[in-house]
Amino acid sequence: MSTSADGIKNVCVVGAGQMGIGIGLVAARVAKLNVQFIDSSPAQLTKGLEFLDKLLIKDVAKGRYTEQVRDEVKSRITTATSISQMSSADFVIEAVSENADLKRKIFAELSNQLPPSTILATNTSSISITKIASAAKQPEKVIGMHFMNPVPVMKLVEIIPGLQTSEETLNTTLALAQKMGKTTTMSQDIPGFISNRLLMPYINEAVIALQEGIATKEDIDTTMKLGTNNPMGPLTLADFIGLDTCLAIMKVLHTELGDTKYRPAVLLQKYVDAGWLGVKSGRGIYDYSAKM
Repeated sequence: MSTSADGIKNVCVVGAGQMGIGIGLVAARVAKLNVQFIDSSPAQLTKGLEFLDKLLIKDVAKGRYTEQVRDEVKSRITTATSISQMSSADFVIEAVSENADLKRKIFAELSNQLPPSTILATNTSSISITKIASAAKQPEKVIGMHFMNPVPVMKLVEIIPGLQTSEETLNTTLALAQKMGKTTTMSQDIPGFISNRLLMPYINEAVIALQEGIATKEDIDTTMKLGTNNPMGPLTLADFIGLDTCLAIMKVLHTELGDTKYRPAVLLQKYVDAGWLGVKSGRGIYDYSAKM
């Protein structure tokens, strides 16, 4: 039986960081849904909405959308600082940091707050959907919906059913992703899924090459850009993703799969320890302070 996303009118995004804001923007602009952002930090909500407005202004300046469309999108967006303040939601997308305990806590709260019919999706890029779902009252309503960064630009969404996920939840999620203008692929609930099972070891190996002095960061990136026709070198890509995110995913792969080939590079851990997280912090493998 085919399922549509027609019954989904109100979407809640938990987490107003770059990923959450991107997801909410696409839901409001492309799918024309009402979106509520939930973040415990008022400062992060303010920062996130400023970033969203900047994206909309850029689209208007480039002629992609009119001022009227920009105003319509903004009119669909509301915010709150706790799950207890959440208005009605037909579909929730969690987009907080890669921390299994935090995600499980959020899903337990969501399932206590919302009707049993609400679908609860996680944007995790590596953590077990089955494990997250076990914290919810209706685990059959939990699913993985892994968007790519930057969400408004990247066309792909990985869909990951957990062991408990119902077929109805899966079909509705696929339909919503299509309504948001995305192409979907489906992965088994295995650490890293498809994209990060392949991408993160590649990035980690590039950091190891830098760590061992095989080449400079510029030469590593140029080799992979011009030699393998990648649009961005692995070290630049790591900075854009966030070195803390890369490290967290590598730790999940290493812990859950138990293979030493997934052991995070020592240099990657050092960068994170130093607070050099990439573009978002102004410095990572490269220095972005002049652009801040």
